[in-house]
Formats: sequence, structure tokens, C-alpha cells
Amino acid sequence: MKLFDAHCHLQDPRIFHKAPQLTASAIDSGVVRFAVNGVSEQDWPLVKQMGESHHPHIIPCFGLHPWYVAGRTPNWLNTLKQSFASTPSAAVGEIGLDKGKKMGDFADQVHVFRQQLELAKELKRPASIHCVQAFGDLLEIMKSLGPFPEGFLLHSYLGSAEMVPEFANLGGYFSFSGFLMSMKTSEAKRMVKAVPFDRILLETDAPDALPKSQGESETPLQPVEGDASLNHPANIHNVLVYVASLLEMDKEEVAEASYQNAVRLFSY
Repeated sequence: MKLFDAHCHLQDPRIFHKAPQLTASAIDSGVVRFAVNGVSEQDWPLVKQMGESHHPHIIPCFGLHPWYVAGRTPNWLNTLKQSFASTPSAAVGEIGLDKGKKMGDFADQVHVFRQQLELAKELKRPASIHCVQAFGDLLEIMKSLGPFPEGFLLHSYLGSAEMVPEFANLGGYFSFSGFLMSMKTSEAKRMVKAVPFDRILLETDAPDALPKSQGESETPLQPVEGDASLNHPANIHNVLVYVASLLEMDKEEVAEASYQNAVRLFSY
């Protein structure tokens, strides 16, 4: 059984020094590919380096996350374009919209997000999208710029079941992490079942989104040595088990579909 972590942050300073051991143990468990998402100009070189040193397991992704929009330099977009020019294997991400924190000027977020979406279309690359409390705004923007033939990934999707068909029609894939366990089970089940089976992805968002322990689970959580609050990329197995339970399907079938879906999205 092969798994594809469609969105994580192995360059995060909380785990970067442990990343070789974390990826090795995750690979041993069957997680063979990791889409590692940069979040700012400061970590794009690190993501590029990880993609080069762990090829073909790591797919580098470059993007300006909404949390870091206010701190961008005047030359950020040129730096981003140069990152893609020097890294043909890279996808776009993490980009997006966030109204869940005191983020400053939302119009500025939208401006930066649109620039990066347009770049993704120009480069014919998929984009990994963050959205918190802004799904209405997101859908409006995606409709204005879409459709997206290369696809896009709604990472740690916690939007409504009703919005799934509209995002899917624009080229959307829906990636589930441990955050899914924070939803009421009945709502999570209705939403996950609304997603076309050829658009389901799995992710860890490591080192964040630590899944909830499932008690006497056949897949105990893998700890990050030194900090039990951090998420290990091998914990995608726990996400798999939970998503399969919501779909009322065998985990092997969900693993195979999500793996093939991710390979399709990241083939360019």
C-alpha cells in the first residue's frame, strides 16, 4: 500500500533538523511521496534544497502563505518566478486566504493570492490552497480566474458539502488531514461523501494537524521525538483510516485512489 502526503511542511523549523529521520520512517511505512509547501521568501530556498536532496520523494512547492503577505519584500514575485524557473519539478503553494486571524488588509491578501493563481495558470502547475473562514471569497475568485485544467488542491478541506461540486467543476481536489477530526462526525461524513472519488487526497500538514488518537487503533500515532504535540508524516495512516471509515470503504481502496489522484495532480 502506497501513500502520497499531498501537503506538508518538512522545512518547518520545528522539525527541519529531524526531517531526514521523519521522511525515512514515513517511507518505511509506505508514504512514498511528500508535497512540501513553502510559505514565504525565507523558506523557498530550503524547500528547493529538500526537493533536490530527496528526489523523487519530495515535490517542492513555492508560495506566499496569507500569514506572511504583510512581510513580503517588494521583489517577492520576481523571487517566486525565479524559484520556479530554477526548479521545473515545483508546484505552487502554499497560497490562499485567511480571515481567521488578525491578518491585516484582506484586500492585500486577495491581490497576492490572485497574482499567484495567475502564475500557476501561466506555468501550468497545480496550486495548493489554504482557506480559513473565506470560502465564499475563494469560490468567487476561483470562478473569475477558472477553470484550472492543471487542477488545484484545497488543503485540509473543512468547507461545506454544498460547495464541493462548484470547486470540483473548476478543477478542485480535496485534501484531508487530521483537522478533519475536529468536525462533527455527521458533517464530516456528508462532506467527504460529496467529494468525487477521483478528487480525494490525503495529507498530514506536518508538523501541524496532529490526528486525534483513535484509542485502541491498529495504527497508533507516530510521535515526533522531543515534542509529542507535533505531527509526524507517517500519521497519514491515521487520516487514511478515518477517511475510509467516513466513506465506509476499505482503507486499501481509499489509499490506492488517493495515491493515484495525487500522482495525476502532480504530473506536469
